Amino acid sequence: MFEAIVAEDETLLRKALLEQLGKAWPELRIVAECEDGASALEAIAEHRPDVAFLDIRMPGLTGLDVAAALPEVSPATQVVFVTAYDQYAIDAFERGAIDYLLKPIAADRLAATVQRLQARAAAGPADSATLAALVRQLGSSLSPRAQPPLNWVTASAGRETRLILLDDVAYFRADNKYTTVMTGDGEALLRTPIRELLEVLDPAVFKQIHRSTIVNIKAIASIVRDDTGRGVVRLRQRPETLTVSQPFMALFRNM
Repeated sequence: MFEAIVAEDETLLRKALLEQLGKAWPELRIVAECEDGASALEAIAEHRPDVAFLDIRMPGLTGLDVAAALPEVSPATQVVFVTAYDQYAIDAFERGAIDYLLKPIAADRLAATVQRLQARAAAGPADSATLAALVRQLGSSLSPRAQPPLNWVTASAGRETRLILLDDVAYFRADNKYTTVMTGDGEALLRTPIRELLEVLDPAVFKQIHRSTIVNIKAIASIVRDDTGRGVVRLRQRPETLTVSQPFMALFRNM
């Protein structure tokens, strides 16, 4: 039996894709439904599915980020990118051995994708270098975010409201529906869920290392991989260490 994960941050679109998959591929078993890239990466590491349907643009880790980690995390998993991008980006898919579904998803396109996935599975794992090259190409060609990233946030420390420059942030940690902001001077509470925060942070500076933790790479002193494959981050201005979950270590190969 084939197994798959579906990662799409828009609930209605995710449910629609699941319904369409149920009709086009009744034998497919969905082992995880994910609303962001971090949970998708962790689900792939846990289940090692045959297929991952990945929305390209999600909060925090994008579908491209997740795909870039697959050669290390789950090399046999096939990728289907779900995209709303224009023909310029689609041309890159057509030249690669990777499938895509264009929103809104057409039934005939999904049926053809299912047939190709089944055929590729019978032929054996694809060359990971092909996926890596396509991810790099798409990452350089797709349009940047519409809004510039934040430069500062306001957060509560007791009865005080503090204005915190993002350059001073060491890391963010999920705290129920809110987010704790950690700086060299202490901590404060940001009344924004970490998932929403991911949408406005500069992805070149702030990296997710766990589903509940985002670190400022400028605040990192070192990263060490332990015997379990997880990483330990040491910070420049904070005494505690942070854990990088094993799937996320693939994103730090070049650091």
